[in-house]
Parts: sequence; structure tokens; C-alpha cells
Amino acid sequence: MSTDLRHRRPLRSALAVGAASAALLCAVAGPAAAAESPGQKIADALRGSPVYVDPSLSSAVDADDQRALARQIGQARLPIRVVLVPLVEGDNWGGKPEQLAEVVHERMGGGPAILITPGELAGDIAAKEWPANTHQAEHAAASVYFDDALKGAGLTKRISRAIDIIKAGDGDQVYERLTARLHTSGDSTPKRPAAGTSPVLRIVAPAAGPVLVLAAAWLLLRRRSRLRDFGTPFAVPRSVFAAAHQADEEGLRERAGEAVVRLGEEARTADGDPAAIERALDAYAAAGTVLDRARGIPDLAGVFALVAEGRAALSPAPVTLPLCFFHPLHGPAVRRIPWRPLGRREQLRVAACDACLRAVRTRRAPEVLTDRLEGRPVPYFEVPAERSLWAATGYGSLLAGDSLTARVQRGDFSGTLA
Repeated sequence: MSTDLRHRRPLRSALAVGAASAALLCAVAGPAAAAESPGQKIADALRGSPVYVDPSLSSAVDADDQRALARQIGQARLPIRVVLVPLVEGDNWGGKPEQLAEVVHERMGGGPAILITPGELAGDIAAKEWPANTHQAEHAAASVYFDDALKGAGLTKRISRAIDIIKAGDGDQVYERLTARLHTSGDSTPKRPAAGTSPVLRIVAPAAGPVLVLAAAWLLLRRRSRLRDFGTPFAVPRSVFAAAHQADEEGLRERAGEAVVRLGEEARTADGDPAAIERALDAYAAAGTVLDRARGIPDLAGVFALVAEGRAALSPAPVTLPLCFFHPLHGPAVRRIPWRPLGRREQLRVAACDACLRAVRTRRAPEVLTDRLEGRPVPYFEVPAERSLWAATGYGSLLAGDSLTARVQRGDFSGTLA
């Protein structure tokens, strides 16, 4: 392919996402505002202080509170950052704490970090950590919701308690202790939930109908499934989660489009080896092709895997691992490990993220991305290789001397199973 970057035509999906975003920003605030995204604005502010509070939340966490949290973070000597912005459906983050954290982390340049954000429930907080679970930050933040000592406490005290737990490094233990009562039958204490019943359900159930009860249950279950490193990875989703699953897929598609646009921008403005830039632009084109034809979450995960290939081409690092084999939406892998699929004799060496690495080493089932085969959900790698590019390649883990980009260019991608 030609190395003349000026004559490359951007892909339809990437162009549409980028043009729409730019047009909206310019229409609202002109060219100057379009140059700085909300995520970049927060990242820039965090370089001056580890605590960012949107003006709309300053009454909950005022200037004195912010200074106190900044001092506490300094004393912890950990890469903790606090980002407090209102999260609502349809905002820049899709109303999702994890999306807010991912965008801000990327805008800060990546690297080791712990981001504390608002959670999905009122008065709740969440945390995301890179590398995953190094300081057990996610469970540290999640445990605050279940701490009876913090009932009615303000946001500042909740965040402060989470920082203390993160510093101690025992978030998993604290979370298990505080949530143990949710799994114990026969709890007769009036102020505590009965077996398996969340505090959210206790508040909602007397005053709301079945729909709100199910919605509250979904919020808690979704939150727990994101936090735990293991569980029942191949369980069939209940019908009540169908609408939520669709919303998640739409949000993921939007994020994938944004990632493709960013890769194109980075490749076109990169300096260095023309061959590496060419590989990045090829990955950009392939990611756009997959995004155009994506029919489900497995394909959207493939978009991120192709973007990762493109960014790896631009990286000065000599060797960059692909995304996590077990669940590419976990992010980049940290190590290759031997793994034998259940019921098979052959052993593979696959790239795994921190959480999946720990699960395999302790003989637990890692969380696995699922696809559909003959109408039922299965681990994506159990789909016949001739019917799925992702099963054939493990999102890059199973390739030797080849790339996902090359596979897409030669026509191996045909969309996920119907």
C-alpha cells in the first residue's frame, strides 16, 4: 500500500463518528472548544491536583474537602485520582463510571493509576485500577456502600474511607467481610437485608412495583459481575437483562467508534518509521471495516483488538501483547500463560490480563467473552474457527507471524454468528 498519508480515505464509520462529534462541538462552542474534549479537560486538571470536582458537585465536596482528600492521597503515595462528575444516561460517559475512568486514564497517558469516580447507585463510589487489582482498589471502593458505619455519611467521608482501604491493600478482604451477610440465610436483624437481598431492594420494594425492583437488582448484580474476577462465566443471561445488554452494546459501539477515530488521528500525526505508521493506518482501516459490519459484542471487541494492533505499531516498545485472550474487553494482557481448554488435551499459550491470570493460576474459571452458537451462548473460542475470525485467532493470542489486520484485509472477517 502507498505510504502517502495525505491520500488515505478515512473509513465510513470513523468519519461519521468524528465528523458528528466535531460538528456538535463546533456548533456549541466554536473551534477552540472542539479542540479539548471533556476527558482531556479533566486529565489536564488532574495534573495540577489529584482531585477533580465538577462545579455542580462542589456543594457535596467543597474546596476544603478537596484539599483534605488531596493531602490524604499525597500521604498514601499511590497514583490515586478522584474524578467527581454527575453521571446520567446519554452524557459523555454513557452514564457509566468505567467509561469515565477509561477515557480519563487514556487522556492522562495511561500507566499505573487508580481512579475513584461516582458509582452507579446514589451515594455510591467506584474505582478502576491499572494494572488491575494491584491494590484491590475496585473492591475497596465497592465495600464502602455496604459499610453500616458510613450510612448517611457524605461523599468526602466515603472517598476518604476508600483511600484508606486502598492504602492498606486489603480491599478484597474488607469487601468479603462486609458483604458476607448478604449470603447468610436466617439473618433476623431488622436493619440488615435478608439472604441475598441488597440494601437497594429493601428501600425500593415497599414503595415500587416489580419493574423498579428488577431494575435495582440489575444494578447491583451488574456491579458485582464487574468487580469479581470469577463466578459462573458462561451462565445464560436472564430475559430481564436483555434491555440492559442492548444498551451496553450500543455504548460499546460508540466507544469503539471513538477509538477508531483516535487511532486514525494518532497515525496521521505520528513521526517515525514510515512502515510502522503504514501498519497503524492499515489497522485503522481494518478496524473501520469491522466496525461497519459488527453485529454484536464479539465483533466490537475485535474493533478494540485491531485498534490495539495499530497503537502497538506506533509504540516504541519492542514487544506488545494483544488484548486478553479470555475477554478482550478486560484490556491489554500482561503475560502469556499455558492454558488447556476444558475437555481437551492440547495446551495453548495465551495472553491474559491480571484478573484472568490469577483465576487460571488458582484453578478458577476466568470471565470469558461469549458468542452464540446454534442459538445458545458459548465461550467465543468454542465457535468453529472457520465461522469466526475471533475464535480462529483468540483476538491475536493465537497468531504467529500474522496479524488481525492482515486477516481482515484478506477477507477473513464476515461478522459474528446470527
